[in-house]
Amino acid sequence: MKKGRTLLLGLLAVLVLPFGISLAEDPPGEKTKEKYTWRTAPRHSSGVAPDPVALKNQAVIMVMAANTFGWRGYFAVHPWVIFKRAGETSYSRYDVVGWGGGNVVRKNYALPDGLWFGSKPQVLVDQRGEAAAQLIPQIEAAIQSYPFPSTYRSYPGPNSNTFVAHIGREVPDLDLDMPANAIGKDYRRITNPVGMSSSGQGFQANLLGVFGFSVGLEEGIELNLLGLNVGIDFNRPALRLPSIGRLGMDNVAQPRPDAGAKTAEASGAQVMQ
Repeated sequence: MKKGRTLLLGLLAVLVLPFGISLAEDPPGEKTKEKYTWRTAPRHSSGVAPDPVALKNQAVIMVMAANTFGWRGYFAVHPWVIFKRAGETSYSRYDVVGWGGGNVVRKNYALPDGLWFGSKPQVLVDQRGEAAAQLIPQIEAAIQSYPFPSTYRSYPGPNSNTFVAHIGREVPDLDLDMPANAIGKDYRRITNPVGMSSSGQGFQANLLGVFGFSVGLEEGIELNLLGLNVGIDFNRPALRLPSIGRLGMDNVAQPRPDAGAKTAEASGAQVMQ
């Protein structure tokens, strides 16, 4: 009985402590973003994506994720994918947005690397050249086969993380490793509780995104409890934790030295036309 209580307390500490760390790093009341509303939050280019004109002759794929707006940003991220083929001078962006009704899969809803209501995106995938060119048709097919195009629930899913995780499963060569605080990435239909993990390179068993586990080369070992994920990444050693994503070696791809000039707002505007 005592061992069981100790185990339970330890698990609760692992789930709750990262939230405390997140609050300590960005205390409420001191966040510049708290001055914004949905309407006034900045969404200009972050400069994370390379200039598509400078890389006209190169195919590019990037997956990005940024903290969600407001208090949800302490718990979860919003991801999206952008890509362009060789010869193109603008990106196509795809993400899931819950408001507005209709099909929740949106094309060019925002600038390719725009701030997500004040939050700067981090890069989860950065592939270029011939490898990217071969993956783009697979990504487009995965977008079309997304099983929840008219359904959105912020918790436990399906949501924007469910969408990008679906792309990762369908395109394993993308080498996508979604962070532990991508709530919704593990969402699965009750009739389909077992299958590939969000990287497409591991195994997952999960009930509606609220209870289960994942094991894979990219994910390491990860336990999902009530939608909160905790685990260990052996590929690049780190703890996978709720709220903060990971603690240890960075597993987020950084823009390459050949990125060229940062994405101009004018270039992003071309995409929105």
